[in-house]
Amino acid sequence: MNKTIIININGIVFHIEEDAYEILKAYMTDVKRHFMNSADSLEITTDIENRIAEMFNEILLREGKQVVVEQDVKTVVEQMGSVEDFEPAEDGARPEAFNYNTESRRLFRDPDDRLIAGVCSGIANYFDFNPVWMRLLFACFVPIGGSGLILYIILWIVVPKAVTRADRMAMKGEKLNLQGFKNNFEEELNTVKGNLTNLHNEARPLAYKTRDFIGDFFGHLGKFLAGAGKVLFKVLAIAILLSCFAGIIALVITVITAFVYGDQNVGVYHIFPFNIVNHQVNNIFIVCALLMLIIPLLAIILAIIGFVFKGNVMNRSAGTAMLMVWVVALCVVIYYTAKTSANFKAGASFSQTINIKPSADSTYYLKLNDIKYLTAEDSVRLKVKEDFDGKVILDDDEDNNMDMPDKNIDIYIEKSDVPQPVLVESFSARGSDYQDALFNARGTTYQFVQQGNVLKFNRRLEKQADRLWRAQELRLTLKIPLNSKVVIDDQVDRFVRDVSVRDCKATNKQEKATSAKFIMTDSGLQCKVDTLVLPKTVKPITPADSTVITE
Repeated sequence: MNKTIIININGIVFHIEEDAYEILKAYMTDVKRHFMNSADSLEITTDIENRIAEMFNEILLREGKQVVVEQDVKTVVEQMGSVEDFEPAEDGARPEAFNYNTESRRLFRDPDDRLIAGVCSGIANYFDFNPVWMRLLFACFVPIGGSGLILYIILWIVVPKAVTRADRMAMKGEKLNLQGFKNNFEEELNTVKGNLTNLHNEARPLAYKTRDFIGDFFGHLGKFLAGAGKVLFKVLAIAILLSCFAGIIALVITVITAFVYGDQNVGVYHIFPFNIVNHQVNNIFIVCALLMLIIPLLAIILAIIGFVFKGNVMNRSAGTAMLMVWVVALCVVIYYTAKTSANFKAGASFSQTINIKPSADSTYYLKLNDIKYLTAEDSVRLKVKEDFDGKVILDDDEDNNMDMPDKNIDIYIEKSDVPQPVLVESFSARGSDYQDALFNARGTTYQFVQQGNVLKFNRRLEKQADRLWRAQELRLTLKIPLNSKVVIDDQVDRFVRDVSVRDCKATNKQEKATSAKFIMTDSGLQCKVDTLVLPKTVKPITPADSTVITE
């Protein structure tokens, strides 16, 4: 009966006899002492211990034992080799040449020479040839139904990865003993040193080339800027100079036009955004906006002239004065902009209903009213009674809608719940508060005329002369009974929402028509599609085609 102890070799527990343990302990002490001065003694001794643990597991599994005995340790030491086999003798004689015969190779994935998972390099190591040929072989099979890729993935899953040094040595067929571990470690160390040397040798010329390239680039760039670059810069400066002059001239002409043609009724004050504030504020706003835009342009012009022609065209006092004027103008513009914006803070609306006389055939024609609406003030100013007695002033100017900056009339056609067709006019506007907004909305009028079954709509929403623009809008809702028909003229199409005259004409193959017909359904107004039924052509009966039927 022998005494056993429990040992741990790199995380693997073994039961070993005490005599066998003493032999193993002495062996590992010699190994650690031998590799103590190596560059990485811990790594190589750990790899050797892992290999010894693998060999103990193989022996125990093969012989069905649970305890490592003295003979097992001697067998492992004999296979691994002793330190004396490759240590120099005391008399300086060299030891016998070591036997470098390789063992049988094992298939692993090579993590040190891989493009994806190391499958190709692992197979190449197993058969001892260049991994490039194996990669080309897999690439050739990829177009054939992807078989190369599928096989690669399968081998990636099945073939283990060479994790430890022993795995990498077994992959290349190297002996798994002390000499093999030492040679493999020294070879790996020499490879790392060689790579560092090559990297150093290759990096020096690259660094020199990069340095020379950067120096040449900036040298040529400096010469270019010193020569042709100055000419191009002057050309660009002159172009900017002329642009600034043109901008100043355009601004001055605009302001002169505003003052000269700034009549209350026909001038620029009737156009957005000049129609949103009173004329006195407009004058101050225009002057300050002009200064705010002209002063920076003038500063750019003076700076370019001073830089290009090397002259001091403006002293510090003049520059300070220009800056102060610009700041004051900016503050005025901001003040009046904020003040005007406050006049659009609240909104209000009201509506009124106009009864429409029913049509006998339930068909209504929507057209524009060509007769110009004139207020009492307009009639006196234009001397309508004296100069236009018995004449009709037409309203056919499509672009004479300067009072309102947007299309502020929307016509909607809906199904009525009662047999009586009606037109609902909804007026809305903005103001500084609700009362002011309602006051602005009440100051607008709209002209609608019915002539039989023709409904005429005016082109624009009119506001009183003393009212400013405050986003006045009009929503017209024409409610007609079910199955009523509506013929919308082309000129009214741009005011009508949710339906398209152009699309309806295209559906009926009548692109050249001036109107389109719609019908009111349960789901709303729909284009009425006219189906043209042609009579069948009767073929004359000839004697040859005739057949006599007798009873």
